[in-house]
Amino acid sequence: MKTLLGLTLVVALTVGAAPALRNETGQPSTFSAKSELVVLHVLVKDHRGAYVGGLQERAFRVYEEQQPRPIKFFLAEDAPVTIGLLIDSSGSMAAVRDRVIAASAAFVESSNPNDEVFALVFDDHVRPVLEPSAPFTGDARALHRALTDVFKPQGRTALYDAIQSGLRYVRRGSRDRHALVVLSDGGDNASHAGFAATLAATQASNAIVYTVALVTPSDDTADPGRLAKFAETSGGTAFVPTDIAGVESAFQQISRDLRHRYTIGYERPSGSRPGFHRIRVDAFGLDGRKLVTRTREGYDAS
Repeated sequence: MKTLLGLTLVVALTVGAAPALRNETGQPSTFSAKSELVVLHVLVKDHRGAYVGGLQERAFRVYEEQQPRPIKFFLAEDAPVTIGLLIDSSGSMAAVRDRVIAASAAFVESSNPNDEVFALVFDDHVRPVLEPSAPFTGDARALHRALTDVFKPQGRTALYDAIQSGLRYVRRGSRDRHALVVLSDGGDNASHAGFAATLAATQASNAIVYTVALVTPSDDTADPGRLAKFAETSGGTAFVPTDIAGVESAFQQISRDLRHRYTIGYERPSGSRPGFHRIRVDAFGLDGRKLVTRTREGYDAS
């Protein structure tokens, strides 16, 4: 069975051996067991919204379908990520084009130097920004140049096609953790794919999805609530900025979030049913108080 690794809460199912989880140096941290494994990447904050680092394995509790699951491995390190920037290039983005390009480059600049980033732009069609010979980059200037050449807002919005394309593209990356950052207003009037099928694809994916909904007052096709569903189901965060400065701020917040992850693995219960399995991860501080965790809703075992 194919190993799946992702972000914030990532589901990995593998028979015979666990995935080789790579640390920030790119070296594998290996756990072996003859079982099916679920691997979770979990973000932890306190009740004031500050990141909580330095927790040990004993601070965490994992539940699948409300049943506790023993933790089999635990890592607390910043590992590099394969990240996709999915940028709405419909006509409504023309006024903010230059600042979106600058915000995207700044996002790469602030990321882990070992991250690999790709970008897709979407209007009536979905197009990769980088050349096929170099489909990923960690160079902010290279991404800036490529976006300047390709990002030319016009036409309608194929949001769902773009998300499905991003979920396929991110699997081509070499990093163990995956993320998508989607900038759009949430409306879709050009996709071949539908909302339900795209949401199901997100639930079955190993990628966490962050969404940034930039809505203009005159846009009666926008749907930021529907866009937020992709973030919620994958364990990401939905941002709804009021202006382009808020987009820039959201991109920087996402970059920080990607640096703060705990990786937890547990064995999937033997003989469990096919279909969607809900997961919860609790974490507790040194004072015993429950902390705030953000994880994926679950995984699809079918």
